[in-house]
Amino acid sequence: MKKRTIYLIHALYWFYILNQSLFPMYIGKLEEANLPVGNYIKDVFISVFLNVISFYSIYFTVPRIIRSGKKLAMAGLLLVTIGALVGLRILLSYSFWKLAGNIPDEELTVGWSWVWNELRLVIITGIYAVLIYYFIKAIETEKLRSELVQQRQAGELALLKSQVNPHFLFNTLNNIYSLVYQKSDEAPEAVMKFSSIMRYVLYDSRAEKVLLDKEIEYLVSYIELQKLRIREPDFVSLRVEGNGEGLTIAPMLLIPFVENAFKHAGKENIPAITVKLFSDQSQVRFEVTNYKQSDIQVIEKPFSGVGIANIRRRLELIYPGRHHLEISEEKNQFKVQLLIKP
Repeated sequence: MKKRTIYLIHALYWFYILNQSLFPMYIGKLEEANLPVGNYIKDVFISVFLNVISFYSIYFTVPRIIRSGKKLAMAGLLLVTIGALVGLRILLSYSFWKLAGNIPDEELTVGWSWVWNELRLVIITGIYAVLIYYFIKAIETEKLRSELVQQRQAGELALLKSQVNPHFLFNTLNNIYSLVYQKSDEAPEAVMKFSSIMRYVLYDSRAEKVLLDKEIEYLVSYIELQKLRIREPDFVSLRVEGNGEGLTIAPMLLIPFVENAFKHAGKENIPAITVKLFSDQSQVRFEVTNYKQSDIQVIEKPFSGVGIANIRRRLELIYPGRHHLEISEEKNQFKVQLLIKP
C-alpha cells in the first residue's frame, strides 16, 4: 500500500476522533452546562495529544509483541506497556493542567478515578491502534497476494505460449517439407505463407493482445498453407462475418482448434472442415466443425492434446467468466464452439 494511502487512513481516523470530541460544542451543550469554551478546548487538546501518544506507542509496539509468539512474555510486555502509558498520561496531563489550566491546586490531585480514566483511554486507543494496524496489513497482504497471483498467471501464460508456438511451427515446417520433397510448384507460395506465419508468431504474438484482424490473417495463412498440402480447394470452408474493427484478442487463441480439425478430419465429406467466425464490438463467436476419419481408427482423442489443454487454461486466465468453450462429438462430426467477450 502506498504511504499516502496509509497517511490518509490515519488522518481520517484522527479527524473522526477530533470531530467527536468537539461535537458537544457544535450542538451547544457547553452553554447548557455553563462550561467555559476555552477550558473545554484545552481539555480536548490535551486529550487528543495524549491519545496520539497512546495510539502510536501501541501501534508500533504491540503488534511486534504479539508476533513474538511467546504468550507469557507477551502478556508481561503488554502489561508493562499499558502501565507505562497510563503513568505517562497522568504525568503529562497533570503537568499541562498545572501549567496552563484553571484548576486550583487543591483540586488537582491524582486519585483512583483519574488512574482508571487514563487506563480506560489507553485501552480504547490501543484497541483502535491495533485494529487500524491490522486493517492496513490486511489490505497490504491482499494486494501482495493479488500481485503474486498476477505474476504467477503471467508466468504461466508465458509458459503456455512458449509451448504453443513451437507446436504450430513444427507442424507447418513438416507441411512445407512435404511440398518441397514432392517438388511441388506450390512450395514457393507455401514458403511465403510460412513467412507470414513466422512474422506473427515471433513478433505479434509477444503482445498480450493483438487486433482480431491480425489473428484472422494468421488463421487464413495457416488454412491456405494446409490446403496447398491437401490439394483439395474445397476441403475447408472459411466464413468471417461481422464488424470487429479495433477489437483485440489474445494471440494464437483460435488456431489450435483449426490445427486439431486438420489433424483428425476425414476426406469423405467436402468441405471436411467448416470454420465460422462472427465478431462485433461486444463478442467473438468462433466455430470449427470437422468430419471424422472413417477409414482410420483414431486412437488419440481429438481434443485431448497439449494444444487444446493450453488453450483451455489460457482462456481461464485471460477471460475468466467472459468465455464459453464447448467441444462436442455429433454423429460423424467433431464440433468446437467458442464465445469470447473481450
